[in-house]
Amino acid sequence: MDLTRCISCFQYTPKLISPFRQQTTLKPNFTTISNNHSTISTTRMVAIKARVEGAADAETAVVEKPKLIKRFQVSEGYPAPFGATLRDGGVNFAIYSANAVSATLCLITLSDLQQNRVTEQISLDPLTNKTGDVWHVFLRGDFKDMLYGYIFGGKFSPEKGHYYDSSRILLDPYGKAVISRGEFGALGPEDNCWPQMACMVPTSEDQFDWEGDLPLRYPQRDLIVYEMHVRGFTRHESSRTEFPGTYCGVVEKLDHLKELGVNCIELMPCHEFNELEYYSYNSVLGDYKLNFWGYSTVNYFSPMTRYSSAGIDNCGRDAINEFKHLVKEAHKRGIEVFMDVVFNHTAEGNEKGPALSFRGVDNSVYYMLAPKGEYYNYSGCGNTFNCNHPVVRQFILDCLRYWVTEMHVDGFRFDLASIMTRSSSLWDSVNVYGNPLEGDLITTGTPLRNPPLIDMMSNDPVLRGVKLIAEAWDTGGLYQVGAFPHWGFWSEWNGKYRDIVRQFIKGTDGFSGAFAECLCGSPNLYQEGGRKPWNSVNFVCAHDGFTLADLVTYNNKHNLANGEDNNDGESHNNSWNCGQEGEFASISVKKLRKRQMRNFFLCLMVSQVRLNHYIHGGLLSLSGIYLYSL
Repeated sequence: MDLTRCISCFQYTPKLISPFRQQTTLKPNFTTISNNHSTISTTRMVAIKARVEGAADAETAVVEKPKLIKRFQVSEGYPAPFGATLRDGGVNFAIYSANAVSATLCLITLSDLQQNRVTEQISLDPLTNKTGDVWHVFLRGDFKDMLYGYIFGGKFSPEKGHYYDSSRILLDPYGKAVISRGEFGALGPEDNCWPQMACMVPTSEDQFDWEGDLPLRYPQRDLIVYEMHVRGFTRHESSRTEFPGTYCGVVEKLDHLKELGVNCIELMPCHEFNELEYYSYNSVLGDYKLNFWGYSTVNYFSPMTRYSSAGIDNCGRDAINEFKHLVKEAHKRGIEVFMDVVFNHTAEGNEKGPALSFRGVDNSVYYMLAPKGEYYNYSGCGNTFNCNHPVVRQFILDCLRYWVTEMHVDGFRFDLASIMTRSSSLWDSVNVYGNPLEGDLITTGTPLRNPPLIDMMSNDPVLRGVKLIAEAWDTGGLYQVGAFPHWGFWSEWNGKYRDIVRQFIKGTDGFSGAFAECLCGSPNLYQEGGRKPWNSVNFVCAHDGFTLADLVTYNNKHNLANGEDNNDGESHNNSWNCGQEGEFASISVKKLRKRQMRNFFLCLMVSQVRLNHYIHGGLLSLSGIYLYSL
């Protein structure tokens, strides 16, 4: 992750125009609900009520027998598993929220979402629809083209970490597909950047034929990993794909990757995100800025629907199946699939950001907060995911298991993984370890020697079968390359390898000894901890900073065309322009640049026999093609 790329995000506040404005004429008995940046008309409010013995005037949500509410039969439901789950001929809805005082399940048909309406609302009673801190309800009925979200009521008290707002419809953190806009980069109704979103309700028709697909389980030392941006890889017309910029487009190019010798692809963020998050006019090029990389997650269980050729068709089921199709076809060709995941922050940003899901469900649980409610910002993007909180670490584990068991993913690269080693808000060793620790002076954000989340992931029976790769640093100054808590299992992006190799090949004095260690698998970093050379993920270039072409063309960055005034992007590139700055250079300089690029590539490929190699390709920049290796 680019440690400086978020600067402009906090200098610009996009104009968000609500597409859900109250109509001049409303049907009788309609109410309006303001949701996030939107106002939604609701067609029906349903409450489940019954008499309580001994309290004639009291009304509760006790339901002794299922009652027919329009199209649904409603009963109290079950507290596990979280999310919307098929069972017993219906769907069980369960969601954690410890601090909310009320909860409402909102059901929205796909057509009603497009018409800015909520179809049904079912109020949950804390006496019958809540177990511990989990709200739940069970429904039977017709869920065709049905979506859902939640409304939570409670205190709006930012200084105490609570952002409850009963006018906002929120995404379920465990939702399996998020539906909103169908086309990448297209604005919502009335130019809204944040139109209402909702989650898919599962049905018995959710099927996919894996054709006996099994994990490839290559030894990590044998991997040639190709980092890929799903949209960028085939979006350009030169790819000559039928479905450019999509999961299907990648499938069309798998044979090409196999011919190159690639046996693993690492997909840059494919979780649902909003590319219009910082949408604004770029006066330099006369176009509009988009969040292209996707390191700003809205939902961790949902694949990015706008990377699918099907878009939001079939309430996101087609997008899920298209991602599965990519994985299955990759496996057929002997190619593993890794995902780049961002569990260090979310798209909700700081206190000025939107309430989309986690903030409105239980902000003080999901985010790392200071005593007066301020957001810690170890991610550089406004908030920090509270990874070592018991509820949050279980959420992360459930998410990773889902992508392994349901989507057949082979491994994960964790963006700014050092955040996952920091203590959570209101750290309590009794709560974490079962008893107090002598001399325990740990405060929020303190790096932990044995982080509970990393412990759980390293010893989980499902995740033990996949590759786990840490980007072992964060923007709060924690740098753990060679020292990330690993349980003998984790690998690391070796940022020191990148820096040393760049310095040596451009001719900087004093790096020959360090360069020799890089070629031998960086034993100075990994041998003492019992790890092997292949636990070092070697790379020269990646999606952050300069491309390989940039590395031999520029001494300094020149990010002016994107309208960011050269404030974005990595400044520490250790590059050399070979004698002339920029693309327009003499023939001799161009020859030298090509030779230097070959030197970088050769160095990568001979670094320790049978070591991981990381190649990043297919992303066009103004300066050339991104190639990076591991």
